[in-house]
Amino acid sequence: MAAQNIATRRRGRFHALEVAAVRPLTADAVEVTFAVPDDLAGEYDYAPGQYVALRTTLDGHEVRRSYSLCRPPARGSLSVAVKRAEGGRFSEWAQTQLHPGDRLDVMSPQGTFTSGLAALDGAHVAAIAAGSGITPVMALATTVLAGSDTARFTLVYTNRSSLDVMFLDELADLKDRYPTRFALHHVLSREQRAAPVLSGRIDEERLRVLLHGLIRPETVDEWFLCGPIELVQLCRTTLADVGVDPAHVRFELFTTGEDDRGPRPPVTVRTDEPVTTIAFTLDGQSSQVESPVSARESILDAALRVRPDTPFACAGGVCGTCRARLISGSVSMTENYALEPDEIERGYVLTCQSHPTTDRVTVDYDS
Repeated sequence: MAAQNIATRRRGRFHALEVAAVRPLTADAVEVTFAVPDDLAGEYDYAPGQYVALRTTLDGHEVRRSYSLCRPPARGSLSVAVKRAEGGRFSEWAQTQLHPGDRLDVMSPQGTFTSGLAALDGAHVAAIAAGSGITPVMALATTVLAGSDTARFTLVYTNRSSLDVMFLDELADLKDRYPTRFALHHVLSREQRAAPVLSGRIDEERLRVLLHGLIRPETVDEWFLCGPIELVQLCRTTLADVGVDPAHVRFELFTTGEDDRGPRPPVTVRTDEPVTTIAFTLDGQSSQVESPVSARESILDAALRVRPDTPFACAGGVCGTCRARLISGSVSMTENYALEPDEIERGYVLTCQSHPTTDRVTVDYDS
């Protein structure tokens, strides 16, 4: 998943945590709660809006998935929501095979999809979420509303039907608890609602009606967008067009993650073909690997051949876990949904998407 904000990033590390509970949310989604022991409490401190990566082995292959933390920070536990994806090995396994008492590798919290407001008093925060994009927004909304008696939160939440709405009871509870400060608008693409604007897929025309009729962008101090790239890009473009400063818009993309890496084809370094030398520093240790130019390996894939502990989660340019600073040489990045413009200016790259364009490249994961 990609997150945009100015929060400080920290290196993620995996620890085995026990599953404390698995609770159904909808017919195809569950909430998984992990117990965090006291000696790891500091490792799992997090800000509302952050995510964790989960790691396990299925059918003999390592599988990693990233999921947003759906509850406000609480010592001793953390919770994620897992929605079944068609053909998804991990999400299907989590729905049917994951039980309390199981242990799973959980990375320490990551991500910068967090509030940049200096104070909540009088603040108006708005969010547009789709499907499982509600998960980080749940933690954000609960924290904002509980953090100040004068803060407001407006949520536009789109799903196919009412049966697909995750955290339906929790959202209703928030509305009951903060009736004048929490505005909730369900938009259902395949179910008729009383208000025509709340029925159907969100396109630009419908979005503009929602903005001007229900949210009023000029009153909003901070925006959070979470969903598939098409919706997020539509919202970003439309908000900019109506005068919203992009600096006040946080966005996070979610993907099913089911196009997982799987087993990588073996790479053989031959003496009769050109190679690129990739040097990197990780946890204070320097390593080096040669990558055949013809293989078109990413820096991450090459590094994993000599350091299996090289950090990554989605490997799709979305989450930013594999971020490193380019020390020397040059690279081309295929995709980037995770790095801020100022991070790129300071030389940071996503190693899962970065391909060397010089004979030697050096990156630093510790920077």
